[in-house]
Amino acid sequence: MAAAPAGVGDDGASAATAAARASEEEARALLPASSAPDGYADEDEDLEERAYEAAEKVIVCISDGPDLETGGGDDDAALCSSSGAAAPPPFSWRKLWLFTGPGFLMSIAFLDPGNLEGDLQAGAVAGDTLLWLLMWATAMGLLVQLLAARLGVATGRHLAELCRDEYPDWARRALWLMAEVAMVGADIQEVIGSAIAIKILSRGYLPLWAGVVITALDCFIFLSLENYGVRKLEAVFAVLIATMAISFAWMFTDTKPNMKDLLVGILVPKLSSRTIRQAVGVVGCVIMPHNVFLHSALVQSRKIDQNKEYQVREALRYYSIESTIALAVSFMINLFVTTVFAKGFYGSKEAGNIGLENAGQYLQEKFGGGFFPILYIWGIGLLAAGQSSTITGTYAGQFIMGGFLNLKLKKWVRALITRSFAIVPTIVVALFFDTSDSALDVLNEWLNVLQSIQIPFALIPLITLVSKEQVMGVFKIGPNTQAVTWTVATLLITINGYLLMDFFSSEIRGPLSGALLCVAVLIYASFVLYLILRGTELSEKIVKAIRNSCS
Repeated sequence: MAAAPAGVGDDGASAATAAARASEEEARALLPASSAPDGYADEDEDLEERAYEAAEKVIVCISDGPDLETGGGDDDAALCSSSGAAAPPPFSWRKLWLFTGPGFLMSIAFLDPGNLEGDLQAGAVAGDTLLWLLMWATAMGLLVQLLAARLGVATGRHLAELCRDEYPDWARRALWLMAEVAMVGADIQEVIGSAIAIKILSRGYLPLWAGVVITALDCFIFLSLENYGVRKLEAVFAVLIATMAISFAWMFTDTKPNMKDLLVGILVPKLSSRTIRQAVGVVGCVIMPHNVFLHSALVQSRKIDQNKEYQVREALRYYSIESTIALAVSFMINLFVTTVFAKGFYGSKEAGNIGLENAGQYLQEKFGGGFFPILYIWGIGLLAAGQSSTITGTYAGQFIMGGFLNLKLKKWVRALITRSFAIVPTIVVALFFDTSDSALDVLNEWLNVLQSIQIPFALIPLITLVSKEQVMGVFKIGPNTQAVTWTVATLLITINGYLLMDFFSSEIRGPLSGALLCVAVLIYASFVLYLILRGTELSEKIVKAIRNSCS
């Protein structure tokens, strides 16, 4: 291009530069408050813990060179070249592939041993009648996870980090404690599920406690793959999900379920008083508190400039597609498990006694061997579910601890601390509960209750933050989306409240236990209301009234 004539181009260039800077500052003001110019961002990274360092992130967009992840050339570069205010580049399958990973890691929580146990019990007790609820529960879970991804992409920070800045110290510590408790409860279920699978595949040679130790150690082996790049770790999870899909699809094919009943179960809502507990369990297993924190951090593994609106919108577009595909796969796997046990045990005398520990043996007695015994097919699928979920649980623990406490520790140190939180009580549990199937079932019920209690402490902060313009800028959710998400949150919290009331009404006896439960419920409800009302006009009026009464 020819140079502009002296004395003419200089003033024009200066005016254009000034206008461009003004436009950039105006656009930057509309973006999330956490976004900052590159120089400040570098300083912040030195001061604050981050989910991923800059060198660890996968490059998905290069405007002046070949794509490092795919080896692409000018075509890929053209997809990235756009000015800040321009529309996102056209859809690219290669770019979707580069964004693929976080959603599938997130979907593991929908396939952990606790969910599989809920599936098999729903199938055995209710047959195919709750498949419609499984589908809609997965859809609700997708909505929540898309909000978590939106928060992480738009702000460049994950939920635990944002909670650290959003809430006062006492509330932040309480939220951190709740998140850790939820994670430990989920981890115990996941490790026990993996240990049960190891016991099955070793034909009982390895006891439950040995399976727990093996699972604890191989978790570090898998996590070490992250040192070779995020994509290597994601590839391991892809193999584990594929293993689950193949195993449970094999079982589905072997048992030959009635396809007409299956379609009716998906399309026609049915609910009876006899299956209400299983229905509550299906919905209650959908939202895992630690998974909300996890997904908001995982999406930061891709290099996105939060100061460029089109890049954020493009990332949200690809993450939405990827998460939808991932949860569609998880729905199919859960459907396979539910229909297998519906086919084998619905209406039978064994239906009310099946749990994770004895499910394999019941399958073997019902359907026999074939080319490959169904007991071992179940064991392989369960092992993949347990191993993958316990790795993601440890991964989530690192983000939760680092985000809430702003700990600048090496990842292996945080992984060791996180693993120790869960593995010590899990070994004790394995030694104590390895005596009977019923003991493990009782433990599982208590752990489900423990996680149900924690759901509001992940869900409410998430919805609050994605609704705030100060946090999200132009990417905050609108009034209609807010209404839908609060409705879903209310439904999930109500359903889990029903589960808790049903559980405690049968477990708590005596006036002293009842009084302690009432006090605990009052404190719990007060904290939930605080999270909901904080920052609203009503909360300000309440605080003002309290201050006036005290004075």
